[in-house]
Amino acid sequence: MSTVEHTSESDGVLAGIGPAMRRFPDQSPHWFLLLAMMLSALVMMDFTTWLVLTLSGAAMGAMLFLMASGMTLTFGLMNVLNLAHGAFISLGAYAGATVLLFWMNDQANASSIWLNLASVVPALLFALLVASVIGWVFEKLVIKPVYGDHLKQILVTVGGSIILMQLIEVVWGSNEIAVPRPEAFSGAVVVGGIALEKYRLLAVILGLLVYGLMTWIIERTRVGILIRAGVEDREMVEVQGYRVHLLFLGVFIAGSALAGLGGAMWAMYEELITAHMGDELMISVVVVIILGGLGSVKGCFFGAILVGLINLYVGFLEPRLAAVATVGLMVAVLMWRPQGLIPVIRV
Repeated sequence: MSTVEHTSESDGVLAGIGPAMRRFPDQSPHWFLLLAMMLSALVMMDFTTWLVLTLSGAAMGAMLFLMASGMTLTFGLMNVLNLAHGAFISLGAYAGATVLLFWMNDQANASSIWLNLASVVPALLFALLVASVIGWVFEKLVIKPVYGDHLKQILVTVGGSIILMQLIEVVWGSNEIAVPRPEAFSGAVVVGGIALEKYRLLAVILGLLVYGLMTWIIERTRVGILIRAGVEDREMVEVQGYRVHLLFLGVFIAGSALAGLGGAMWAMYEELITAHMGDELMISVVVVIILGGLGSVKGCFFGAILVGLINLYVGFLEPRLAAVATVGLMVAVLMWRPQGLIPVIRV
């Protein structure tokens, strides 16, 4: 009797696995696509190469998330389409480079990890500060008059982007600038015979921290609840005595600051910056937020990781296709799910 019951329970569990697996792509498309991509790559290369490329792709994805999260934040919570986002990325890169090159160059070139951190942390904080201040001014002068009108937002933010990049060239010059990467974050560490680049590990950790912090603030804090309530019913929130326009101003400043942070991280990664680097990165940024689902922070995170992985996987297997892999991924996903991986406009 016991054997019969056990067999019956096992059959029931097995019978439930099939439907669950069939529902998995629709219920968790982001996890399904991520696992499918990683397993497909694992089949086509040896494990060590796959592991190194996966970690490197995750690091690139983390930096893309830092740059894209600000844009998806302003769009998702404020319904503002800010095409000047690339200029804020460039601004953060130059602000961070200023600290490393001119203010704390000795610490950046020292052999001590603590002195290196004493240069990297201020560089990232200064990039956050500069992008925040300029973001505050930009919201007051450019964004505030065009709330609720996407067409005007596109026009004025493109114009604002041009002005910001011209100002960057006025302040720092039009030539490329080489950015030193501190000694402690150069080279690689060897774990189990596998060399892992230090800076990429730092990028992964920082990206995860920012993702966790953003999710916590939006979903768990009073400020996040008020912002989401203000998006859904602004008048109702204002009747309660809250100043919604100040909350939205804070969101825009946060989005600008994240762009600056991402730009500073990218500057140390590439070690060479130009005023137009933000515009060049905007293609990947836009792909990430469309791929993940407009306005979704979670979708933005998974979209960035997917873009980072496919860039390195395809670049290793067939370098000639690397340039079109990202756009190809976006097209394939939109044909499958036109709304993006995670259909949540409001986070």
